[in-house]
Amino acid sequence: MGNGIALAHKPEVTPPPFCDIQFDPMMGFPEGRKERVMIATEEEMVAAKLPYEQRDYCAHLAIKLLQCRKEVWPWAYKCQPERHEYLTCEYEDYILRMKEYERERRLMERRERIKKKQEREG
Repeated sequence: MGNGIALAHKPEVTPPPFCDIQFDPMMGFPEGRKERVMIATEEEMVAAKLPYEQRDYCAHLAIKLLQCRKEVWPWAYKCQPERHEYLTCEYEDYILRMKEYERERRLMERRERIKKKQEREG
């Protein structure tokens, strides 16, 4: 996406990686937002020996997929519905994170525009 270049050229309007959000998550949502919750607990993930990189909001589906593969091995192709469900969840999670990044970037640009306008006027 060119975030490194954007961060170098426009650091005031580009959210840095691995940083907390700067704006209120409810800003712009008068009815509120649906809160994301983890379905799988830490104990379930440890018991399933789920790798750290898969311990996200789709972990419950990853556990289900691993369990299916364990049950039907070596015929892992029988777990295609579980795999499809897991990969769809991962894709939707990625899209949501990109939307959050873009929202943060646009709010930073808006803040800069307002700041420059106030400097010109006052």
